Amino acid sequence: MNAPEHPRLEPQRISTEVLIEKYAKNGETTLDEVRSRVARALAQVEPEAEREALQAQFLWAQRNGFVPAGRINATAGTDIRATLINCFVQPVGDAMMGADEDGAPGIMPAMAMAAETMRRGGGVGYDFSRIRPKGARVKGTASMASGPLSYMEVFDAMCKSVESAGSRRGAQMGVLRCDHPDIFDFVVAKNTPGRLTQFNVSVGVTDAFMQALRGDADWELVHRAEPADASLKQRADGLWVYRTVKAAELFRLIMEQTFDHAEPGVLFLDRANAYNNLAYCERLEATNPCAEQWLPQYGCCCLGSVDLTRFVRGQLGNAEFDFDLFAEVVGLGVRMLDDVLEVTYWPLEEQRAEAMAKRRIGLGFLGLGDAHIMLGLRYDSAEGRRFAAQIACAMRDAAYRGSIALAKSKGAFPLLDRKQYLGSEFAKNLPVDIRAAIAEHGIRNSHLLSIAPTGTISLAFADNASNGIEPAYSWAYIRKKRQADGTTKEYQVEDHAYRMYRLEGGDTEHLPESFVSALSISAIDHMRMVAAVAPYIDSAVSKTVNVPADYPFEEFEELYLRAWECGLKGLATYRPNNVTGAVLSEKGEEPAQATIPDEDPLRKRFEDRPDGELEGVTGKVEYWTSEGKRKVYLTVNFAPVEGVVDGKLVAIERPVEFFMPASQREGHQWITSNMRLLSMVARYGGDIAKALANMREVVWDKGPVRCGRLMKEDGTLVPCYHDSEVAAVGYALQRMLYRRGFLDVEGNHMPVKALARDRARVKGGEPTLAEVAAALAERPGAVQASVSAKKCPECGAKAYRKLDGCHQCENCGHVGDCG
Repeated sequence: MNAPEHPRLEPQRISTEVLIEKYAKNGETTLDEVRSRVARALAQVEPEAEREALQAQFLWAQRNGFVPAGRINATAGTDIRATLINCFVQPVGDAMMGADEDGAPGIMPAMAMAAETMRRGGGVGYDFSRIRPKGARVKGTASMASGPLSYMEVFDAMCKSVESAGSRRGAQMGVLRCDHPDIFDFVVAKNTPGRLTQFNVSVGVTDAFMQALRGDADWELVHRAEPADASLKQRADGLWVYRTVKAAELFRLIMEQTFDHAEPGVLFLDRANAYNNLAYCERLEATNPCAEQWLPQYGCCCLGSVDLTRFVRGQLGNAEFDFDLFAEVVGLGVRMLDDVLEVTYWPLEEQRAEAMAKRRIGLGFLGLGDAHIMLGLRYDSAEGRRFAAQIACAMRDAAYRGSIALAKSKGAFPLLDRKQYLGSEFAKNLPVDIRAAIAEHGIRNSHLLSIAPTGTISLAFADNASNGIEPAYSWAYIRKKRQADGTTKEYQVEDHAYRMYRLEGGDTEHLPESFVSALSISAIDHMRMVAAVAPYIDSAVSKTVNVPADYPFEEFEELYLRAWECGLKGLATYRPNNVTGAVLSEKGEEPAQATIPDEDPLRKRFEDRPDGELEGVTGKVEYWTSEGKRKVYLTVNFAPVEGVVDGKLVAIERPVEFFMPASQREGHQWITSNMRLLSMVARYGGDIAKALANMREVVWDKGPVRCGRLMKEDGTLVPCYHDSEVAAVGYALQRMLYRRGFLDVEGNHMPVKALARDRARVKGGEPTLAEVAAALAERPGAVQASVSAKKCPECGAKAYRKLDGCHQCENCGHVGDCG
């Protein structure tokens, strides 16, 4: 362990400030203090007799190039109850509450789980493909589904509202399969300014789709949920065909959106699953937000990177890479990440159980671009790609050997089936001695390798070495950093390889040929680098293929076809344009400005509750269940909101806050939870009408709930019935917003122009109904539902039966089909 040090470089001012701001705790001011805390924290779960020695080894590993992920550096060894794990994948089922038929949590519990995960510091990826498409039949409410995008908007609002541990907003990845009926809407969803801003989005693409594309064949958009349209057909596999399109039509739309907006990304589902070490016991459907980690339901990515620049020995043009030292650091990195699984706080028990069963970790590297420069290799050359593949192969072998050594002393991961594991496509390519050792001793971790983005940790812990697998973007630039008082401060930032070259007396006016930046490398060479490294990485590689603004669209499409043919698990591209702007401009030009659209005041977003006093209404909601009468008071607060419609300034009144006032005798936690979620939707420009309509679809196993009354044609009032307490509260809130003039009588949003006209005068409600209601006395008591009758489509009462050849409701008198 006597590694030679790099020549001393004074820390860059920006690196020191980022270290102190993001990672240093309890008075720490130096790298070594942070590293010592992390080493001490991870060693505490090791056998007592070995702790002191391992703590020293863990510190040595960090001093010599191992950089744990940001969450580990910021939280390990502190009293912060936050996760050390960067990201998770969470399931979302096709149900509102409870779980769907596969056991995946419904939309509302899934969102609560995601909120807790983000609150504890983790980002979350989801596959929304289980959710039934727009126009699917909802049997429980005899209505049609609104589709996954409507719920993604609610997740988006939640993510904006939940502050992650460490005072940062959460990150999300949203995936939809290429055969989902709503895929066309999904692909263009982010075209609307302000929509899904907390999501990266990717299309899950299958081999069958790519083959249909190659054959110019039709492509069926399907789902297992029955459509409301009775004319649609069901396939032999049980899936309903909602629409048939040309595969080329969908692919073209994906490519146009990615070309212009840098999203959606493309994930090759079948490739990821075919090369999954655990294909025998799990299915991969989504990735974490940056796509370097394919994960199953409740899976996590426990990340760390090795700084490749620390293993380059000698001066530029006469340097070599120290593979022996590299392997030693990699082995210790594996042990440290395995210990993280024991040390971390788990937001959810399901996540802990998943991690303990498989012990997945993700070791990667940073500084690849700078290591190329220091070794005199062009990143975009065949020789450069061979070196990168050699590095990835060496990392794979050292990591797997390290995990086998851990299995000997600590045991293999519980779900290991040695025969099936060694039969996986990735494990088949391991060296013979490693395969034999797994067969004999097992392996501690199911997956070990993942190349993640490392922007901030590269800056703080690696002297601004190039990010992950990427080449450097610029050799020197000015960075503006916002200060706590709102002012900005400028910093001169230099790339690590450039600093080393200057230290050696290099001519900065005439840089050597190996100094190639991301913007000077061709798109195909960016992709070739991923293809060179990917065969040695058991999870995935996060890499952006930079594409010049004038890149031909046909060649852009070909990149994705080539990526699939090369066996990649996905591809993300970035092309500067008027919508997204440029990542970095070496000449300092400002990107062209996009046209400013109208600003819908219904969709305008608020980060927090508006300051000052708000106008509000409080309603007394009474309802009757099989267990008796219930009563609750609910309050909705409104705020004036300005916007632009047809180029003209308008002002409306909009609900921005829903809550149940405190000190009510009956503590309905579910009501408080729903009020908070509605407040998120309201503040962040979500569709309140749709959210309340969705509440009215919730079904309760204890039977119908009576709340409110419906006026018959003769002016008399009859009770209204709902499928659950949640549905009854949703109905009551609809009526409050109707009386305020925000919703129409059917529960839909009033047009913006109408809201603007009516802002000065709040509507007084339903005078005729109120007069009649005052003259009638409601009879309290439990709902008496008829077992033989059906649910009335008009009032909701279970009193709809066939009388004299016609369906008629005994409660409200509604007459349905006759004959």
